[in-house]
Amino acid sequence: MESILSEFKYIWPFNHQNSFDFTSTPATFSVEEVPLYEFSGDGEHLIIKFRKKSLTTWEALDIISSHIGIKKREIGYAGLKDKHAVTIQHISLPRKYEDSLNSFEHPQIKILDRFYHNNKIRVGHLKGNKFWMRFKRVKNAQRVKLDTLLKWIAANGMPNYFGVQRFGNSGTNYLEGKALVDGKIKIRDRKKREFLISSYQSYLFNQLLAKRVELSNLLESFKEQEVESIFNFPKGSLKGVKNQENFFKLLDGDLYMHYPYGRIFYEELEVAQSRFLQKDISPTGLIAGKKVKYAQSLAFELEKLYDYKINQQGSRRYFWVFPEIEKKSFISEEGWYELKFYLPKGSYATVLVDFLRGNIDQ
Repeated sequence: MESILSEFKYIWPFNHQNSFDFTSTPATFSVEEVPLYEFSGDGEHLIIKFRKKSLTTWEALDIISSHIGIKKREIGYAGLKDKHAVTIQHISLPRKYEDSLNSFEHPQIKILDRFYHNNKIRVGHLKGNKFWMRFKRVKNAQRVKLDTLLKWIAANGMPNYFGVQRFGNSGTNYLEGKALVDGKIKIRDRKKREFLISSYQSYLFNQLLAKRVELSNLLESFKEQEVESIFNFPKGSLKGVKNQENFFKLLDGDLYMHYPYGRIFYEELEVAQSRFLQKDISPTGLIAGKKVKYAQSLAFELEKLYDYKINQQGSRRYFWVFPEIEKKSFISEEGWYELKFYLPKGSYATVLVDFLRGNIDQ
């Protein structure tokens, strides 16, 4: 399928009037965390696998810590899970508190399993997440298009935008972050300040990724010389890029990471194309900030446009990820389309949903 992303710019708010319905609720959305490693079965830390419903992770930790009688900071967790969903995740706490859990009961929290391990769970200690979603008001013609889109995603992957959660209910948190970076406002609360600045960093990344998606789209329809002119690139700088088999076009100077996790490195373009097609590596984009490694050559010509001097840690993030579509089904009498899939950590299920919504009527 060519130019499948032609209308997918990832700009809020979206117009979904003609699309299917998806609202995150415990009846339509579930998430299960996939741990980074197997638990050893021994050690001074108790690992709890639990299911929660209609609670944030912080609310669940408040409930559990209050029952046990410990401070929340003694509890380790790998990531924060959605409130308007059924979610399964793992937390760790000192093993000495295990007996206190024997009397634990809560209508919105159920302990599913216990393990021992030799270290505390830290933020980021997960491979990814398994998702289940139910879309409603799906017409038969849309079901066919969803099947086609998901087949394309399974083969080609999708853009790894930051999801709407990073930008607040109004989608404008990044504006406050920019105002902080520009010194136009001050916020004393360190956590709030860092969150708003990270929202701005996420916005800049999304804009850079959108520009790379636009470049890839244009190369589907136009000659390399024409795209060079549109982007003000040096003559001949895109030579051969149009012929890449991958939809998302790699550029000279791109920085890569092993997929789905690993170190950052440069790679010769010809070698990178082969490894990218095999889903062994993926190109990365800049999250502007301190102590960050930059792309080179042509890739840097675009990247530098989104490099703002931000006094907060910078990093790099996959431009492109490969969802694993595990199962899809259509319940015609209800108009429900149900989908199970897996994403690596840091990727957003809402991005996949918006990808589908943004393309289903094209």
